[in-house]
Amino acid sequence: MNTIELKGVGKRFGEFRAVDNVDLAIPPLQRCALLGPNGAGKTTLLNLVSGRLSLSEGSILVNGHDVSRDSAGKRARHGVGRSFQKTNIFPQLSLLQNVRLGLQATQQARNWNPWAPIDADAALREQACSMLERVNIRRPVDTLAEELSYGEQRQLELAITLATQPRIVLLDEPTAGMSPSETAHVLDLMMELLEGLTVVIVEHDLSVVDRIADRIVVLERGQVIADGTPEAVKADSRVQHAYLKGAAHA
Repeated sequence: MNTIELKGVGKRFGEFRAVDNVDLAIPPLQRCALLGPNGAGKTTLLNLVSGRLSLSEGSILVNGHDVSRDSAGKRARHGVGRSFQKTNIFPQLSLLQNVRLGLQATQQARNWNPWAPIDADAALREQACSMLERVNIRRPVDTLAEELSYGEQRQLELAITLATQPRIVLLDEPTAGMSPSETAHVLDLMMELLEGLTVVIVEHDLSVVDRIADRIVVLERGQVIADGTPEAVKADSRVQHAYLKGAAHA
């Protein structure tokens, strides 16, 4: 099904409402961009969907299952994959080891078997190598992650996310901090690798949004103020005045 449904979702930090009564339904295979100024609640909303944060109110359904109280691990097993605003890799592990951890997350029984040396698992190694090839990292698999360029580290994080075999992918500013050439390269990869998946992306670069998203949801102070096709949302006077006037960010 690859669907997400938020019903009255809210998150409070003390008296501050970071996310306030959000209703949102994302159907299969849609690519939805979340826009809004800093502090609008975009990353908080992704964290609520992925299980990194607990709800203050409301409910979240993934593929029709109520996951409101499930851990991030349980939600991953429902097919939810997550990348982060800051690169989330293990810098002192090799490329192979990083991706293998993503693969192991989908193989619980193997995770807890202390008698099975994971390095001897040829099938797991082959899967990890294949995933590294898919994201086009041209380095030996035993290269330490800390030796990669920033753009390559984002490619590695994409490989780790996809290794969990998600059907729904949550991306938090995947091109942040990249040069224009790195952005173009990673965007080409995402367009290819995310085919057939439901995608929710937080992204400040409107050129990326224009290429990847078929729907835009705009948040302000934790609430949805616009929701529709990219053309309709960009034409919305409130959105235009608040976020799009003369600036390539939202």
